[in-house]
Amino acid sequence: MLKPNLVFVLDTHRKPLIPCKPSVARRLLNAGKAAAFRRFPFTIILKKEVTDTPESIELKLDPGSKTTGIALKQGNKIIFGAELTHRGQAIKASLELRRSLRRGRRNRHTRYRQARFLNRTRLKGWLAPSLQHRVETTMTWVNRFIRLAPIGSIVQELVRFDLPQLENPEISGIEYQQGELQGYEVREYLLNKWDRKCAYCGAENVPLQVEHIHPRAKGGSNRISNLCLACEKCNLKKGTQSIEQFLVNKPDLLKQILGQAKRPLKDAAAVNSTRWSLFNRLKQSGLPVVTGSGGLTKFNRTRLELPKAHWLDAACAGQVEFIELVTNQPLQIKATGHGTRQMCRTDKFGFPSRYVPRFKFVQGFQTGDIVKAVVATGKKVGEYVGRVAVRSTGSFNISDPSGLVQGISHKYCKPIQRKDGYGYGF
Repeated sequence: MLKPNLVFVLDTHRKPLIPCKPSVARRLLNAGKAAAFRRFPFTIILKKEVTDTPESIELKLDPGSKTTGIALKQGNKIIFGAELTHRGQAIKASLELRRSLRRGRRNRHTRYRQARFLNRTRLKGWLAPSLQHRVETTMTWVNRFIRLAPIGSIVQELVRFDLPQLENPEISGIEYQQGELQGYEVREYLLNKWDRKCAYCGAENVPLQVEHIHPRAKGGSNRISNLCLACEKCNLKKGTQSIEQFLVNKPDLLKQILGQAKRPLKDAAAVNSTRWSLFNRLKQSGLPVVTGSGGLTKFNRTRLELPKAHWLDAACAGQVEFIELVTNQPLQIKATGHGTRQMCRTDKFGFPSRYVPRFKFVQGFQTGDIVKAVVATGKKVGEYVGRVAVRSTGSFNISDPSGLVQGISHKYCKPIQRKDGYGYGF
């Protein structure tokens, strides 16, 4: 059975209160004691002031390269979950397209902006735009949740892998090496490095074992550069043979495995760099920030027998003894951006196809707003709720769950939530 997120509650002065169940919010709205304040995430605002001090809530984050998991924890209960999908690859593609267009104009000696090389300085801690975007969008939603709920502390999965501990487990003493967390950091690292498949036969979706490339029986070490993943069949078949002897008839595969074993996990390094930047930004919020590693998150999730999901990873970040899931329907948030400044759209051959209106707002609406339209007369009688595409004529198109509805007059439209650069779903 689907259990939706709790509803955020504000008092009349927009002071964040403890979120309530959807049934309670529905009764308050029907009784006229509250009004809808925001649709995604759904928030109501009371028509009175509340002087009581609400219980603090913990905001938990699992930053990722493509998706960031978000969870709100009150006591031992997870009352809200969300997954924020970033648009880093779209930003990278747009920058590459702009670069290719500018270089093409320079090579053709047509009108172009003069090249600016070696005249810009990068500030300390500079990140590429596609990486900086992850930090900025995450901070946008952290600040948003701080305004919607009484957040008292933040928990962040700071590093995906504790790389120094992987190379030298004894730096934190014997308890780390032989305690309950033994092997979780190493396995999580290897699963990402070897794409969750057997290094020798490429088998996927099968139980994988940690395998020594240079056998321990012949002096091989436990260093991360000497470990790979292998299915049980390949692991038993290789035994104590050297990898050169085992793959004597597959020189290409041998070269690939030896090269990949020495190659660092670049994605993890890039994500770790954004997480440190995010950590420094979170500290500036003034709230206490607690951190944990990816291995600890996986250990908690496995111990609590929870499925793999970004928002559940966020719920399991840091020190966790027990959690109760009040919701199992996380809000899906996708960063879509605010469009471009391009005034003329082109077809695939580069010729003008249509021109964009100079003014984005028409009758107080802009494309991307979520509106509610109640049409009482005419051919399109009904109630429609969805995103609007404005037209200069004042006749709008609305995309609601049933499909695209065209030709709705602005007179019937009422704004529910203004465009904010994000798409929402469940």
